[in-house]
Amino acid sequence: MFYASFNISSSVYVKALCKGNTDERIVCLTFDDGPDPAYTPQVLEVLKKHQIQATFFCIGEKAADQSPLVRQISAEGHILGNHSMTHSWKFPFYSYEKMVDDLQRAETKILYNESRTGILFRPPFGVTNPTIAKVVYNMRGTVIGWSIRSFDTVDKSEERVFRRIVKQIKPGAVILLHDRMPGCTSLVARLLEHLKEIDYKVVPLNEMFCVPNLFKDEDDI
Repeated sequence: MFYASFNISSSVYVKALCKGNTDERIVCLTFDDGPDPAYTPQVLEVLKKHQIQATFFCIGEKAADQSPLVRQISAEGHILGNHSMTHSWKFPFYSYEKMVDDLQRAETKILYNESRTGILFRPPFGVTNPTIAKVVYNMRGTVIGWSIRSFDTVDKSEERVFRRIVKQIKPGAVILLHDRMPGCTSLVARLLEHLKEIDYKVVPLNEMFCVPNLFKDEDDI
């Protein structure tokens, strides 16, 4: 049960998209825990310079405080995802009703006027359980995990984090980073240069996976 809950790639309770089923030299970049007023704009500048689209799993209360920044993320072609309202360690222990309320509130803060028919969700800490599975199913959600965890929040050495990531790069990889970290901008710039050197392409999440309910069908707009 511990393995099933704390290993998002196990897909025991809920199926999580963690790695693309492909032989192409493509990867996805994903960022958690933002938006951060100091560091997220810097990350966006690097992504714009390299013409890269990423996915930002935002915390609802931060999105509410940084609404222009959230709009900038979306306007520059990046995908917004739900990372809960407060990223509380208590989230996996919420009741079904409280969990639904949390994600619905986060969704309104993160997406504003975007058209979406289901949630794109990365659970806090990557923890899943039967309640989360039920909520995701009833909210027509898609859970996104990762295949490369950078540990950039615990390892202060950019060199070690960089080496940890590049050792694991394979076709279809989904890389987990955090745009709230001071060294994220430098790390991303370095990583993008390396991917270019080894002939890898960074693609948007919806090019790696078929993500149902990510946007409304054209017939519904």
